[in-house]
Amino acid sequence: MLAVGTVTEGYFYDPELETHRHGVGVDWDTSYAQLFDSPRHAWQQTFAKVPDTLWREIRQGRRAAFTEFSATEAETDAELPDSVRTVKDLLDHKGQVVLQGPPGTGKTRLALSVALALAGRAAAIDASPEERAAALSALCRVPEAAKAARLTLVTFHPSYGYEDFVEGFKPDPSADGSGLSLTMTDGLFRRVCTAAEEAPDDTFLIVVDEINRGDLPRILGELITLLELDKRGSVSVTLPTSGRQQTVPPNVRIIGTMNSADRSVGHIDAAIRRRFAFLDVPPDLDVLDGEVEGLGLADFLEGLNAKLDVAFGPDHLLGQAYLLAGDRPLITAEQLSNAFHHEIVPLVSDYCLGQPDLLRSVLGTLVDNSTGRVVQTNPRDLPGILAAEFVAVGSTREGRTGDQGADGWQGE
Repeated sequence: MLAVGTVTEGYFYDPELETHRHGVGVDWDTSYAQLFDSPRHAWQQTFAKVPDTLWREIRQGRRAAFTEFSATEAETDAELPDSVRTVKDLLDHKGQVVLQGPPGTGKTRLALSVALALAGRAAAIDASPEERAAALSALCRVPEAAKAARLTLVTFHPSYGYEDFVEGFKPDPSADGSGLSLTMTDGLFRRVCTAAEEAPDDTFLIVVDEINRGDLPRILGELITLLELDKRGSVSVTLPTSGRQQTVPPNVRIIGTMNSADRSVGHIDAAIRRRFAFLDVPPDLDVLDGEVEGLGLADFLEGLNAKLDVAFGPDHLLGQAYLLAGDRPLITAEQLSNAFHHEIVPLVSDYCLGQPDLLRSVLGTLVDNSTGRVVQTNPRDLPGILAAEFVAVGSTREGRTGDQGADGWQGE
């Protein structure tokens, strides 16, 4: 990495130059100069997009060069990724958002990144896994004498109900251990609302994983009316179980995640859909900037998803998380073999519902003709097999293209 340039002037032509006579004025900042420990997005076109992940890494490398760079400066200087900024804008507009997309696209990670941004901890979004985990843990910690933390995580499931989320009578062991009594207990949402009312300057976020697996009309009950922003803090409803009045403070936000390949996706109540903004989270090929034994991981996932799209549609693609170890792409053939045979193949097989011909249309020669099952391959041979089967499927990530003229590469 040599420098970052900012275009300051428009196009010009200088006939006195021997080469590169066409240009624009650029202000070059060499303070960004740095070395990476391995190649990043090598063999690109002359003009190519710099992915958010690479740009943040460039900025972090620049910060590391300044020994007096304080933690406070890091937070105020941090730039939000486009995806995080989009979700924040939707939350400001609607109050609650559902992130939907194929498995492995990082929906929960995105939701937690938004939580860091809302709490003023944007610098931790792309920090080391340990620093990021510590920042999230601090947000999930319930302060002393408070009802709820600024970040609350919950997973919906078929047994989760109104009494868990809003209020209800729950078994309460007696002090002498002689038995149980039923006690009116505040649910998760009421506790968050109480904490939000006591700290109106803070934003309280509830992240609901697998939101579509719960019976949302039953879980939310009459509070669905109060989720609309124009009713926040000004309109109250009477809770039928306790008879108490309930409002939803304007500083409460909800993010739900939903796997678009899940067969229960279509069962979300229309009234709930009207009160949530829905954002698609597609696979992110830019983070797969590595290769295994000559197999480009981004090329492989693009080719596999092209076949899955033809066979099942865009809701049944695979995300980049299957080819990541932590936050970095897989680097060994053994890692790739484990991910392919024990994560990717079972999911694709489930998509195919036991139909060998359909499985063969996706995985091709990897499916045994006699058994209809995927052949177990030697890990060392797998990268070459996957490259032959998937990389040639209309990949658009061929690297730089075009003609090389006197002024260098002319990109298409």
